[in-house]
Amino acid sequence: MAETISMPKLGFDMAEGLLVRWVKQVGETINKGDVLAEIETDKATVEVESSATGVVLQLIVDQGTMVPVNAPIAVVGQAGETVSEQKAEGGKQQADEKPAPLSAPTTAPVAQTSAPLETGSVKASPLAKKVARDQKVDLSNVKGTGPGGRIVRKDIEAALSSGQPSAVSHQPVVSSSSSAVIVSHDDKVVPTTKLRQAIGRRLVESKTTIPHFYVTHEFKMDALMDMRKQVNAYLPDNEKVSVNDFILKGVALSLRQFPNLNATLKGTDIIQFGHVNVGVAVTVPGGLMTVVVKDTDQKTLRQISGEVKAMAGRAREGKVKPEDVDGSTFSTSNLGMYDVEEFIAIVNPPEAGILAISSAREVPVVENGELKVGWRMKATISVDHRISDGAEAAQFMQALAGYLESPVRMLV
Repeated sequence: MAETISMPKLGFDMAEGLLVRWVKQVGETINKGDVLAEIETDKATVEVESSATGVVLQLIVDQGTMVPVNAPIAVVGQAGETVSEQKAEGGKQQADEKPAPLSAPTTAPVAQTSAPLETGSVKASPLAKKVARDQKVDLSNVKGTGPGGRIVRKDIEAALSSGQPSAVSHQPVVSSSSSAVIVSHDDKVVPTTKLRQAIGRRLVESKTTIPHFYVTHEFKMDALMDMRKQVNAYLPDNEKVSVNDFILKGVALSLRQFPNLNATLKGTDIIQFGHVNVGVAVTVPGGLMTVVVKDTDQKTLRQISGEVKAMAGRAREGKVKPEDVDGSTFSTSNLGMYDVEEFIAIVNPPEAGILAISSAREVPVVENGELKVGWRMKATISVDHRISDGAEAAQFMQALAGYLESPVRMLV
């Protein structure tokens, strides 16, 4: 029986997504889990997997079309199976129609809100812009093969591999003389990306509608740093665990003791989540994205480490999966790698709290009246005051200290 594939919803605030490219065409065989299409949201370019095995019977929308969440985009069934005609805003492509080649720009009209990101008059995807910036490629000299002539990553790669001289930006040569020359430049207008706009909307909403309060705790990290060193001695390089992996596990176990912080507010009711899904803020081109470790409290350090590495890699490549970014019940933000002593984070609605994690440092400490060197790390929890109070947040931080300062508890 034919199955309809719909536009996935990635996060509670997603309303629509841009269908960038069909990976499979009408008449092609597809297995459950195969990539069917690529869509672009406020957060990233996402690969949509087929939920059924069979043959692609119908592509309901054209490339370059903005599609509401949960709207049908394709039909998968058995070869020769008849399907009822379905329509979605932006056009359709049925089994009796010849699909347009992927290299040809589509001419389907796109709503103004779905227009690709632009730099001046050049249309390019966020990932293409990042690659172009890193490789010093002038986008104005690159021909786009995406929807509506949009420049995509493969166009940048093609320009680089062909040695196209006009595509490479020529940077001014700076003299190596000892005296620095300061040159003034004209003001530069940098259009904000869809991701940056989404971050702005979310954080303004959070800071203006959620009454935040903050609790900071300093953790003794000596035992954890020692245990991490011992654990990693037995692991290959690609599987070594980080300090953050220990913290995620400790946060999840502590949330089990304080379900009121693993919760959301719905009307006048507090909904305490049955699962502990810890979100991890990841830096991506143009902003941040939160990937989610499902059931973090039930997973080993190696499982947590492997999942975070895989999801963060996909996020930075612009190829996250829907399940990578959906369903977090509590978030974390770690700036420890940037030598940060202390900071606060903004609650990620509709969650009750977020933990801001700073650097673990060797500092002078006093223990039992003696001065010595020890590992210390500060972290600050930001909490929605409508759901919880300072005393509960402080007790949560004490519980977290119990795991981080005696890390063997996380291994048994």
